[in-house]
Amino acid sequence: MAWESLISTVMLISVSGALAPGPLFFATVTYGIKGGAKSGFMVALGHTVFEFPLVVAIALGLFSVINVAQSKLFIGFAGSVAIIVFGTLQLRDALRQGATSNGSINFKIPANAFLAGLIFTGLNPFFIIWWLTIGMKLVLDSLLLASLIGVCIMYVSHVWIDYAWLVLVSHLAKKATNFIKGRWMKALIVSLSIILIALGVIILVNVLLG
Repeated sequence: MAWESLISTVMLISVSGALAPGPLFFATVTYGIKGGAKSGFMVALGHTVFEFPLVVAIALGLFSVINVAQSKLFIGFAGSVAIIVFGTLQLRDALRQGATSNGSINFKIPANAFLAGLIFTGLNPFFIIWWLTIGMKLVLDSLLLASLIGVCIMYVSHVWIDYAWLVLVSHLAKKATNFIKGRWMKALIVSLSIILIALGVIILVNVLLG
């Protein structure tokens, strides 16, 4: 596979993955409401800190499907619990907080969006499986083209889409606060929290039944 074909394939696959709504997306919206584009960048940075070493480990043959099979239960259980706890805390704060004097909502949203990006990535078994199936083909193709330098080029072609998407999502979430005030903002946070809890439960059930 030539470079132009690999990079275009990486970008196409990355877009389809990035745009799929999941825990990281909904967490980014929640943080974006409070911190805007900066929050989205920090979520993406946390995502990268876990993802890039994983990609390198796959390239070096240190991570395989066997590793995931052995650890999937733990990763899935810990990840689903983390998502449920995060959503529950957000829901609790949303229900406790009222409107401020300017009509907005003063939610106690955790400041560490970087940590959310790291945890929601590292404790998502489906994310790891993606890299060990669809993503592994991209890693192998880039290795054949230019060894580890090729892997780095492939990864840059992939990860900028994560940054662009998460920064855009968080920026739009912040902008939405100019139009959504008071009880409607509270309803939005409550809805996002319930979605996160539901996603956590779905992941937990799938892991336990799988």
